[in-house]
Amino acid sequence: MTATPGITVTLTRRDLMAYTATNGRGASIEVGGQGNFSPVELLLAAIGGCTAVDVDVMTSRRATPEVFEVVASGRKVTEGGNHMEDLQVTFRLRFPEGADGDKARDRVAPAVKVSHEKDCTVSRTVELGTPIAFVIDEG
Repeated sequence: MTATPGITVTLTRRDLMAYTATNGRGASIEVGGQGNFSPVELLLAAIGGCTAVDVDVMTSRRATPEVFEVVASGRKVTEGGNHMEDLQVTFRLRFPEGADGDKARDRVAPAVKVSHEKDCTVSRTVELGTPIAFVIDEG
């Protein structure tokens, strides 16, 4: 098994149910609170974003897309504890007419398949059900 160095994101409370998430490179995003992404929306964005990057790299080598939109959706349920069901990632892609566009279109299904089965760390982690350790540090 090959593992990369740890990846860390730190959430700092701004207000009740509102946080700033900051990564190791200093980028940040507001989580919760008015007008920001909820944690569940961030999960969907991570699933869609991970696969979008994979598919974009594999198709855009052939042609620049005219439309590249990825919609990640699901349904929140409460039976058995809060969780998401019916997760789905929909690709809305359009490439230019011509040979290069045809080459890009021919790569979409294989790119989605390899992302889903091998390359997308986020969706594979969700599907595999990786355990999460919760630690309380009162220091």
